Amino acid sequence: MCNPRPAIPELILFDIGGVVVKSPIVAINGYERKLGLPSNYLNVSIRFRGEAGAFQRLERGEVDIWTFYDEFGRELSDTEKGNEWYKAWCKEGGKEVPRNLPTELHIDGRDLWGEMMRQSTKTNPVIVGALQKLKASGRFRLAALTNNFAPPTALPSSDPTSSSATPPPTLEEELKHLGVSPSSTKYIKSLFHPGAYYESSLLGARKPELKIYQHVLQAEGLAENPSKVLFLDDIGPNLKAARKLGINTIKVGLASQLSAVQELEKWTGMNLIDEELRKEEKERVKKIDEARLRSLEKKKAKL
Repeated sequence: MCNPRPAIPELILFDIGGVVVKSPIVAINGYERKLGLPSNYLNVSIRFRGEAGAFQRLERGEVDIWTFYDEFGRELSDTEKGNEWYKAWCKEGGKEVPRNLPTELHIDGRDLWGEMMRQSTKTNPVIVGALQKLKASGRFRLAALTNNFAPPTALPSSDPTSSSATPPPTLEEELKHLGVSPSSTKYIKSLFHPGAYYESSLLGARKPELKIYQHVLQAEGLAENPSKVLFLDDIGPNLKAARKLGINTIKVGLASQLSAVQELEKWTGMNLIDEELRKEEKERVKKIDEARLRSLEKKKAKL
């Protein structure tokens, strides 16, 4: 979804996870399948925790990673609240509540977070290619607005996994577990203009809080001209919040970013995808759609 198209934007603002790199939601869904949980069960629990949840607090830089692991795992292991929220989510979306809701659950916060973060190290070539073309054109200022976390710089004073016989990880091992690499971080930041990489963990606010968008507008000198900003994100509430301030938006799909970049091409008047990549992506999307259709037909056959 996007707003009616005004003049060509001056600033193009990109989310990182789920846009420039793969979405951690993919890892959450994989973790759910591994545990035999209904689709989106853990993601719903994260969302319904609200701004006081461990996930949200980590992204605002209010809690260190070691404390987060324990709180994150404990929150997601709470089946009483998890089932209550999942039923509400199903009702909200007109979905049938599955029969296999868990009665007991143990989520290892460190294990799940590691899978989520390692998933987020993989770049989306369609978006990266578009960013490179936009930057080379010299016509737009490119910025990033990401909900992220501060990687550990030291080991905890006491081992949070002390009940286990497994020795605690070294700092190097922990960074590898999280997929943190100075070279990959430097590369991602190089896609944007200097001083235009805005991080929730440093700003003490996260999307969809209005103040983080207001900070970007102020820093970029566009507080009085939000319509000159075009924002790409994969999360609906983040886009909705931006539109409240007059920022134009493009929704980026989870399975493919092709339609989002095609929309971006209309906004910028530029060809942002090499034809070979465009063809490959269209074919990939076609296969995804066919697989979904087959899955739906199988479900219908079982009814």
